[in-house]
Amino acid sequence: MTKKERYKNVINWFSENMPVAETELEYNNPYELLVAVILSAQCTDKRVNLITPDFFKRFPDAYALAKAEIAEVFDYVKTCSYPNNKAKHLVGMAKVLTKEFNNKVPSDIKELQKMPGVGRKTANVIASVIFNKPAMAVDTHVFRVSERIGLTVNAKTPLAAEQQLVKNITPDLLPVAHHWLILHGRYICLARKPKCEKCGLTEWCKYYRKTKT
Repeated sequence: MTKKERYKNVINWFSENMPVAETELEYNNPYELLVAVILSAQCTDKRVNLITPDFFKRFPDAYALAKAEIAEVFDYVKTCSYPNNKAKHLVGMAKVLTKEFNNKVPSDIKELQKMPGVGRKTANVIASVIFNKPAMAVDTHVFRVSERIGLTVNAKTPLAAEQQLVKNITPDLLPVAHHWLILHGRYICLARKPKCEKCGLTEWCKYYRKTKT
């Protein structure tokens, strides 16, 4: 099976079986998604969604957050992973967002990365979800699933995986493909014990062929 055939079959399966794939983070505007994505680093979306309602009541916009004390922000985010760093990043992000971007979340990936706590993955999520740009955010799920299936080969870093995926998936499908791979990794292709018996991709999956046949 060629790489082109594998991509075609996998994309066709997702298109038919998961036509709607969206972020599970709850948000109402770009600022809220930016906060949620920063909080989601090495933390579950479910946990983030428990934190953000009270957080946004206290800090409804970047202006309010920029004026906050880090200690107070910590109190709101302490149940997520790395709360100390995230509290600092959130306040720093809000200050840059209000001072340099006039409180408007930028769509450019390089511009987004000027804000504390916003790495390439987070920037790609914002560009893709909010602005529907052809960006591929590679988190642990995307990295694992794409390697197991065989969509990426010898990709040693998230950036290397991103470059391979962007090269082989058409720009119009990249935003939804990001969520296809995340959700598949979250519910089917689990890290420790993938649910291959429930997976519809086994016919084209390198991992399955290697371990199950």
